[in-house]
Amino acid sequence: MAQAARKPAARSKAEGKTPQAPTAPKPDQFTKEQELRAYRDMLLIRRFEEKAGQLYGMGFIGGFCHLYIGQEAVVTGLKMGMVEGDQMITAYRDHGHMLAMDLSPRGVMAELTGRKGGLSKGKGGSMHMFSKEKHFYGGHGIVGAQVSLGTGLAFANKYRGNKNVSLTFFGDGAANQGQVYESFNMASLWKLPVIYIIENNRYAMGTSVQRSSAETDFSHRGASFKIPGIQVDGMDVRAVKSAGELALAWCRDGKGPLILEMQTYRYRGHSMSDPAKYRSKEEVQKMRSEHDPIEQVKARLIDKKWASEDELKAIDKEVRDIVADAADFAQTDPEPDASELWTDIVL
Repeated sequence: MAQAARKPAARSKAEGKTPQAPTAPKPDQFTKEQELRAYRDMLLIRRFEEKAGQLYGMGFIGGFCHLYIGQEAVVTGLKMGMVEGDQMITAYRDHGHMLAMDLSPRGVMAELTGRKGGLSKGKGGSMHMFSKEKHFYGGHGIVGAQVSLGTGLAFANKYRGNKNVSLTFFGDGAANQGQVYESFNMASLWKLPVIYIIENNRYAMGTSVQRSSAETDFSHRGASFKIPGIQVDGMDVRAVKSAGELALAWCRDGKGPLILEMQTYRYRGHSMSDPAKYRSKEEVQKMRSEHDPIEQVKARLIDKKWASEDELKAIDKEVRDIVADAADFAQTDPEPDASELWTDIVL
């Protein structure tokens, strides 16, 4: 006699729902010291990238080169909330992330020019630099591939019970890649301590998100996997810092992954070979004049009389000197010996 089908167990109303996303916090009220630190750190990234663009145009940098100009507040604000042992991993627009993680400007620039003093001994170039010592894991050229690796870092943290968090960066274009959602599924299933930071600079490789994405609110991209998310003004370093600290606490408390959609904007093309004709000059200029992350900090410092124009010019000169030194080193340091082709290879 056929056995009667079992009645499915009753499910609670909460079961199967995405956890309630935390409310996006208000931007922090920075102290004078925090404002000055943010100003200097973002300015270092800006001046470094401007110099990298010059060296590329002069032929000292070959291959691909993706600049971070305009997006400096994202990585700067997030780094302000990190603790020793927290990891960072990103894609190919990575120079700013490395500088934020305190990697040597000389080492970063020398890697761009393929010299032996580079962070990857001149063998990785713009898109492939790492520092285990500083907990920076790349620099990856395959769109979205780093998301799975960042999820793996979070798995290692949970396995070791060290309370560290993996900050995994990717862009609005990479948010459409399949491996991203495979990673979301595992991270949610195992409640891994990973923050997925979507740097939405609006144009991916050259197509507006309005044309390429059915869901343009990227903070919702984890809903099918019960991963909550919040939107953040990625042009305001104070908003980034406060959201980053919230997300870091969320992960350290064992609540699993969280998405931060950073609404930001890149001033240059996708890479140095992109003339960015898919947007108007007026649009870029409007963003520069009204929302520039560095100019916002500068204005607050002057308005509060925390720094004078001359003092800020002195910081700019200090930063320019650091960048000039890095550029000189990157042009004069010897190229790696041919024998380096056979090192750092696992057979």
